[in-house]
Amino acid sequence: MPHLVSRYRSLFALPGTRAFTAGNLMARLPMGMFGVSAVVMIAETRGSYALAGSVVAVGLAATAVVAPWTARLVDRYGQARVAVPATLLATLGDLALVLCTRYDAPDWTLFAAHAATATTPNIGGMARARWAHLLKGDAAALHTANSLEQSADELCFMLGPVLAAVLCGSLFPEAGTLVGVVLLVTGMLLFTAQRSTEPPVQRRRASAVPPYRSPGMPPLLAVCLAMGAVFGSMEVVTIAFADAQGHRTAAGAILGLQAAGSCAAGLLYGTLKPAGPAERRYARCIAAMTALLTLPLLAASATGSLVLLAGALLLAGMATAPTMITNMTLVQQRTPEGRLNEGMTLAVTGLLGGIALGSAAGGWTAEHTSPTAGYAVPVASAATALAITLTTTATRRGRNKAPLVTTVAPEA
Repeated sequence: MPHLVSRYRSLFALPGTRAFTAGNLMARLPMGMFGVSAVVMIAETRGSYALAGSVVAVGLAATAVVAPWTARLVDRYGQARVAVPATLLATLGDLALVLCTRYDAPDWTLFAAHAATATTPNIGGMARARWAHLLKGDAAALHTANSLEQSADELCFMLGPVLAAVLCGSLFPEAGTLVGVVLLVTGMLLFTAQRSTEPPVQRRRASAVPPYRSPGMPPLLAVCLAMGAVFGSMEVVTIAFADAQGHRTAAGAILGLQAAGSCAAGLLYGTLKPAGPAERRYARCIAAMTALLTLPLLAASATGSLVLLAGALLLAGMATAPTMITNMTLVQQRTPEGRLNEGMTLAVTGLLGGIALGSAAGGWTAEHTSPTAGYAVPVASAATALAITLTTTATRRGRNKAPLVTTVAPEA
């Protein structure tokens, strides 16, 4: 335990890191609130989980399209100049969704309003870019910082759903979204105010390769898409399952336990020295995640107990953070210089696209078959990610072992 604390304490010895981390956490917490808040708010007023899941899916799909452009602007003009106006524009979409839901507007307005939130900046990517700038050349410290950021993601996705479920259940259905808007704007203003740790804008060469075309990035983004489907389907299916058991407000706490397991595993992983190439670790982490995701399916189908389901999700979450930490390590290695925020946002975009697909698939399965059957969706998604990773690794090994063909000139 002292070794664990000392590794992370050394990061915050750098000037300005505590302040930007505080703003980062405040702005990141709503990322775990908005999805659950929207699902509960729409399902409560419209009586359809399929509609709620589809609205969330459309919003995430729009973010997947817009986010890389926002990140490109951040790399080109700086975090402070772009992130603040982009955040304010996104909050208008959140407020529009509240009004459209509250006053029984047509269903299409819910899709339009949620799509308008797509300009929300990737606060996690901007924080990782700051650490990469401050810790350049120190691979061990950067591994610890990446682990810290992933654990922060999990912490926010642990507390966010709980806070959203409590606010929406105990106050009124729109409370979670409104509180999330306040936290997002306040945290983003605090984060961007820390100019001393902001990475400098680097001039981009006209011939620079876009991050999505960098060697090794396309299959990595495909894996992110499949991994996102795990997260999106798990969230909607768990809410539907808890509702079917008569305990809808418990869904946030149950999802929070999954994030708690991931957060603890991420913090521990950050103190360990990575063994072997990141690609090999990535395949092992995804394999472990696929195996552990069968536990919620077994718990839900065999017993139907929310207590056992919560324990299964806690165990299943322990493979999430190491997987995503290794993912971000690979992204940083494969992104061209000067476009780090864009590269990391592309990875997050893949995750968001997958979350959109997973939300829609999980909502459809929960409503048209059963919430229990819905837990097969994250298992299938993780298995797909594993298949992509193993296929890519095997292909690369085959290319490296291919014999060199030489041509011998005929004798005169």
